[in-house]
Amino acid sequence: MQYREVGKTGFFVSEIGLGCEHLQGKSAGEIKAVVDAALDAGINIFDVFMSEPQVRTDLGLALRGRKEKVFLQGHIGAAWKDGQYCRTRSREECEFFFEDFLTRLGRESVEFGMLHFVDTEEDFRLVFESPVIEYALELKNKGKIKALGMSSHNPAIALKAVETGLLDLLMFSVNPAYDLLPDTVDIDGLFAGDTYQNDALSGTDPVRARLYERCEAQGVGITVMKGLAAGALLDEKQSPFGIALSAAQCVHYALTRPGVASVLVGCRTPEEVRAAVAYETASREQRDYSSALASTPKYSLKGKCMYCNHCLPCPAHIDVAAVNKYLDLALSQGGPSPTVSEHYEALSARGEDCVSCRACEKRCPFGVEVTARMKEAVKVFGK
Repeated sequence: MQYREVGKTGFFVSEIGLGCEHLQGKSAGEIKAVVDAALDAGINIFDVFMSEPQVRTDLGLALRGRKEKVFLQGHIGAAWKDGQYCRTRSREECEFFFEDFLTRLGRESVEFGMLHFVDTEEDFRLVFESPVIEYALELKNKGKIKALGMSSHNPAIALKAVETGLLDLLMFSVNPAYDLLPDTVDIDGLFAGDTYQNDALSGTDPVRARLYERCEAQGVGITVMKGLAAGALLDEKQSPFGIALSAAQCVHYALTRPGVASVLVGCRTPEEVRAAVAYETASREQRDYSSALASTPKYSLKGKCMYCNHCLPCPAHIDVAAVNKYLDLALSQGGPSPTVSEHYEALSARGEDCVSCRACEKRCPFGVEVTARMKEAVKVFGK
């Protein structure tokens, strides 16, 4: 298992994480079996948004004596009323159900406190212009949460939240299908086939691209939900591209977006956990999504680096995707920030090391003029 830092939090999490939503309704024994399989595989980040009391209790039992091995995402605003899940924007209810989460999970504190499901302007106002954000910041100041995050499916609202400067991480839906869509598509539209029957869709929507770049630039880590588009991308009949992608390709796509630290995969059984972590032993060819996307009309990204490194190997050992990623970040900001410059400088080989052999350009499925990009990096970063 490989581990990545979540933004600037200092927490290094497994690049495959466990989404626990499918454990609701399972027996305590079934939950423990999934938890055991995840820990055995090296998974150390769990997302627990569910507010149902029993699943929280059973997860707490499964983690008893092992809580130091797991970083938890606990949600502020997920409630359980009248026997069912709901969202709340009441400070009192947020406090009650978050304390319930800590108690049932056997924790005095949690690594990641997530403002829950903020998707609309009204959601944003009810969270960021209310006692809810005051409560969340109090939790952080008291050390009951170590980092403040938010979950969202809407790139414009997520970007607005990131730009408040209050967030340390963002839980966001990332996959090649959703990345086509503008921020005007709501959560229901993400799952509707008709949404993708739009000839104007092509490549990553600019708002989504800006969100990922801003997260990377500000050190806001991204944990990914819906990486497989609820399974639709694995079925050619449901996939908007008309082809089926593999789980490894979807995971790799998400992990190559700027800012991403971990892809949280929902698992019901130990077998599903093992299938998720099979990504770690997948070959480069099995992970490669670039050729598949390049062949689909809706993912027309000619000349745009997708950070897939399909262009490698490089005789100068340049991580071409990393150079392009930092170059894109610098250009989006009107110049390199100290943080982006630091990341660029830390690369073992950079733009100035390019020998202009152009072998990479022959291998790039998106037609990127890599040599020109390397020269541009030299100009932007000064070396």
